[in-house]
Amino acid sequence: MTQPSQQAIGIFDSGFGGLSVLREIATLVPAEDLLYFGDNANAPYGGRGEDEIKRLTLDAVHHLLGRGIKALVVACNTATSAAIASIRAKVEIPVIGMEPALKPAVQMRSRGKVLLLATAATLRQQKLHHLVERLGNPNYVVPFACPGLVELVERGVTGGSEMDAFLARLFAPLGELDIQVVVLGCTHYVFARRAIEEFFQSHPLVVDGNHGTAVNLVRELEGRKLLRKAAKDRRGSIEFITTGDSQQYEPIFRRLMEVKY
Repeated sequence: MTQPSQQAIGIFDSGFGGLSVLREIATLVPAEDLLYFGDNANAPYGGRGEDEIKRLTLDAVHHLLGRGIKALVVACNTATSAAIASIRAKVEIPVIGMEPALKPAVQMRSRGKVLLLATAATLRQQKLHHLVERLGNPNYVVPFACPGLVELVERGVTGGSEMDAFLARLFAPLGELDIQVVVLGCTHYVFARRAIEEFFQSHPLVVDGNHGTAVNLVRELEGRKLLRKAAKDRRGSIEFITTGDSQQYEPIFRRLMEVKY
């Protein structure tokens, strides 16, 4: 029987956004085996209702649990907001979710606005409202939905003229708003980081929660003695599972694993 510490870490997202989290995890704990589940057939989740998001998320979690994972990362802000409490009530393994990096963004801010980019579903959730309230309910946080951005990343578009034109249309309503910090509140958006930085011309002030999520995972694994012992001659495996057509999505998976951001 496989020892718990030797089991894989399960990582779930509605599609490809969670790959940006997977890459952080692989960097921090390169000896770990990672099992990635992308619900590409049902992406994006951002325009779906809470009950449907919860159902789809629990279906994915059930599949990963069937593979014998030792920990679960819900690498999707929308799924975390809608379903994390339900998941934790059903499983005994560590469950790590996503949280927009609002706290560090507020700490970085010295003037102007903090622009929170997220899906419509995430912006509707009380979990996000409570997070803002814990920061003192600052009126300088500007929530902003980004319909269509997830779909671009799902097609493997992370930059170039198509992305630049899309962002120009998307952000046109912001006008001359003084934005100092941009929060990437969806894991998909991290793949468009360079294009977003170039649009706002604010390279040092674009933040996401991916590294913090990976650090939280490692802390949980260490606390429960589930961390695989590093070995000089061992590199962990990465397996990709999709609810969509693997012939269509595997090439995009490989491409996004190499994207610089």
